[in-house]
Amino acid sequence: MEKRVILAFILSFIVLIGWSLLFAPKPNIQQQQKKNTKKIPIKKEIGLKKPKPIFVLNEKESLIDAPLYRAKISNIGPSIKEFLLKKYYKTPDKKSGWVDVIPPDLKSISPLVLGFDVIDSNPFIYNPDKLALKVEKDNKTLVFTANSKGLLVKKLFYFHPDSYKIDVLIKVKNLRKSPVKGAFIVKLSTVLPDHKKTRYYSHLGLSAFVENELKEIKLKKKGQKKLITGDIKWLACESRYFMMAVVPKISNGIFEVKRFDSNLLSGYYKSQPFVIPASKEVEHSFVLYIGPKEIPTLKKIGYHLDRIVDFGWTDFIARPLLYVLRFFYKYTHNYGVAIILLTILVKILFWPLTHKSYESMKQMQKIQPLMEKIREKYKNDRERLNKEMINLYRTYKVNPFSGCLPIIVQIPVFFALYRVLCDAIELRHAPFILWINDLSAPDRLFRFSFHIPFMSPPYGIPVLTLLMGATMYIQQKMSPQPGDPSQAKVMMLLPLIFTIMFINFPSGLVLYWLVNNILSIIQQYRVQRKTT
Repeated sequence: MEKRVILAFILSFIVLIGWSLLFAPKPNIQQQQKKNTKKIPIKKEIGLKKPKPIFVLNEKESLIDAPLYRAKISNIGPSIKEFLLKKYYKTPDKKSGWVDVIPPDLKSISPLVLGFDVIDSNPFIYNPDKLALKVEKDNKTLVFTANSKGLLVKKLFYFHPDSYKIDVLIKVKNLRKSPVKGAFIVKLSTVLPDHKKTRYYSHLGLSAFVENELKEIKLKKKGQKKLITGDIKWLACESRYFMMAVVPKISNGIFEVKRFDSNLLSGYYKSQPFVIPASKEVEHSFVLYIGPKEIPTLKKIGYHLDRIVDFGWTDFIARPLLYVLRFFYKYTHNYGVAIILLTILVKILFWPLTHKSYESMKQMQKIQPLMEKIREKYKNDRERLNKEMINLYRTYKVNPFSGCLPIIVQIPVFFALYRVLCDAIELRHAPFILWINDLSAPDRLFRFSFHIPFMSPPYGIPVLTLLMGATMYIQQKMSPQPGDPSQAKVMMLLPLIFTIMFINFPSGLVLYWLVNNILSIIQQYRVQRKTT
């Protein structure tokens, strides 16, 4: 019995600790023979240069005020300088201000530019037709115009009052007497976070959806490059909860990405070159999405944008769990209550397995004295000891490993819920009760300024985590104890180990584990009472 329990808990512990090493998303290093990704020969660069700060005296900014956001678009590029989301705040305190999708470090280098490479390869000044635009009931349009190098370029931005989607149409008219060759381009830039300070597993940086597959672009070294070709459906710059995506309507271009110093990552998308005859005009449309990484919202936009929400290898479990959480939230209006209901649902689904496990544990407890006698009698004969143990199990129809299955089956569910609570925007700043105002963050009561061992800032009393550890201790006391005193001590340390492990986990995950422990104690008590 004790070997089974120790093995199960130690395996769970090892998997939990090794999660970041074993299951965190790995660098997307593709083989050279794959058609959609290949290394960049230096002689075949497509024009990617390090973005530089822009200082122009006659820069103008157009202010767009929509129900869902407020944005500022500079006439240089034009590029989006600010994009505030009115439904999302920097902290749970609404006084903290709206979230800006554009990081502060990118406000001076044009993080997103759509254009025509002949004049837009370098920052270019356009003339806006409006400096202020109020988007209320109807769609509104903002037009930027430039006339240079014998080309008349118009960029039309169509804003929708009920969507984070922005439609962009670029028109290029050749005013020359001779044909001109060029291509439509997209320039994306982002600043990568310090991975030593990030605790979660969301991809942060640039992504692309190519050949119906999500490509998370990860360049670790300064100067490293990657070229992506194929059927490119969209390009995106993403943070943990928000994203800025571009959908080119013609997807036969190439996408070059390079990592510069100061964690600056830039991407340059270029369509297939084409020729504009003299006095003729061509146009190309894009779809922009700047907003939350929320699956239902992204599905409404289309273009498989919802695939950017990636829960790793647990995705096939995590998405249904998130759907159930959203369903419960629809009626309870509290994600903490939704997590409790989800825990009860999961417990009901696994009830037969866990019931069988507890019955097996009870039977093992009954034959514990016989097992001790066999160990004492054959302590110097390992082969005979194993043989007699097997005979004992057969006689009493006990399987020492029957209790492992429920634990093993629930591990993927635990990891899937961990990813949901860490990465799903629905849980961001979602309150529960009392001091728990963010289920995606660790629970802390009575904040402290001094350091607490094993705890990441902010420091405080992890009430839920301590309660979880206490319920694990109760479970441990209710379980059959190992005959070996040293093994018994190890088993009694497990609640402490798990408490330390969970101290920095999202409070929503701790709530799930706490409620699961309480339900397990009730179930275990019922089994023990029934068999006595």
